[in-house]
Amino acid sequence: MSAADPSAATPTAATGSPTAAPPADYSGARPPPPRRPRRRWRRLLLVLLLLAVLFAIAAVWGNRPHVPQREPQAVHRSPQQLAQGLYLARAADCMACHDGVGGMGGAREGQPFAGGKPLPTPFGTLYGTNITPDPDHGIGRWTAEEFHAAVTRGTAPGGRQLYPAMPYASYHLMSREDSDLIYGYLMNIRPVAQPNTKPALPFPFNLRVLMFGWKALFLSSAPLPVGSQGQSPAWLRGQYLGNVMGHCAECHTPRGMFGQMQKDRWLQGGTLSLFTAPGITAEALAARGWTREGMAQFLQTGFSAHGSAFDEMHEVIANSTRYLTAEDMTALSTFLLGDNPPAPQPLPAAVSPDSGTGNSGGNSAGNGAGNGAGTLDAGRGHYMALCASCHGSEGLGRSLTMPPLKGNSTVRQADARNLVLAILVGLPKHPATQQGPTPLPGMPGFIQELTDGEVAALANYTRTTLGGQPADVTAAQVADLRSAAGKSGHKAAP
Repeated sequence: MSAADPSAATPTAATGSPTAAPPADYSGARPPPPRRPRRRWRRLLLVLLLLAVLFAIAAVWGNRPHVPQREPQAVHRSPQQLAQGLYLARAADCMACHDGVGGMGGAREGQPFAGGKPLPTPFGTLYGTNITPDPDHGIGRWTAEEFHAAVTRGTAPGGRQLYPAMPYASYHLMSREDSDLIYGYLMNIRPVAQPNTKPALPFPFNLRVLMFGWKALFLSSAPLPVGSQGQSPAWLRGQYLGNVMGHCAECHTPRGMFGQMQKDRWLQGGTLSLFTAPGITAEALAARGWTREGMAQFLQTGFSAHGSAFDEMHEVIANSTRYLTAEDMTALSTFLLGDNPPAPQPLPAAVSPDSGTGNSGGNSAGNGAGNGAGTLDAGRGHYMALCASCHGSEGLGRSLTMPPLKGNSTVRQADARNLVLAILVGLPKHPATQQGPTPLPGMPGFIQELTDGEVAALANYTRTTLGGQPADVTAAQVADLRSAAGKSGHKAAP
């Protein structure tokens, strides 16, 4: 037994016999104090503070305007290269965002690529930037490498991150050769000393540093999805023209909560502004009666038996697709509908009054009367009074001057949003321009003249008799769209 063992027996003074040692009494002792994690919390707070400081520095650094500190670049190109660059700039529809205010008109008309065009988004308003060779406000000091990085990776000189309104989610597959040709063309146009307009974005969306995270989540080098099937040389060329250069999916694909394109719903339709860009998969186009020939005519002239181009699509045709060669036009149409296009579906028979799925609220008082024959009769009365003089009593329109409504692609859409909005706010006039799309006289909006119920009745009559769709537009839906038009500042066309 160890001498150090407190339980060992010890002899008594009287007998010398061993007795058990009394147990130790710790009752009067204080327990050891608990370890306080103050140092741990202090370290964590210091780390968080350091990260906040670094983020603030990165945010300020990322938002600063940056002009490369070098002499303006002298870029020399042959006439053939300049013509190629112009063609590619049109194919990429650079003018859609980088034109002066108002696109085809406005304060900066005649100053192409000078920027300033408002680009509304769910997160705030961006503005097209100046991409003329002006050395201080444009890209005059940029190198070809810097231009390629901005176009395909969304990174401007100095590491400044660009918002994905610059469609690098599509352009990232643009070839370096095409990027260099566009750069060479832009560097040889007239410079415009037009300052760029600062984006109107609330916090935290105004912090460009967040684009690092957006790119990590949503920017990939993987091939983009497609909306048709094919492997022919024409289809493959059209895939490059449609998915990459023309970036069709940027408008025609739904967006997620962070503004990313939903790749599992590629080309199935999207709403970036007031009007919806309809679905343009091969199946969706065939369901509305489209053919490759009709699509080629539409992209060339903005007018076909399926209807006319309006809203932003008219600008796309005016600034971009009408300039495509016949070969590229065929390629793009082939890509949209596929090597073996699905058969175009014929116009369904007029839907009976009882086929609607909802309560149209389409009586003249707008009080929710339902979809019966009386409601459609009221809609016919509005059509004959407001629409027939231009579109014809049977909706056949006029050749090259007034689009038909019978079989019209917009009228045949399952979603009546665009039809209702056209009735409410109308469509602007597009006058004739040299080699431009087919001029259209415009359509007045009836947002002040018709109640929600009356608009629903007119829309339902048009859908059922001219589009083979159910009479399912309700007065409540019209009211929502009327409110959306007001909030967007979209004024009714005269």
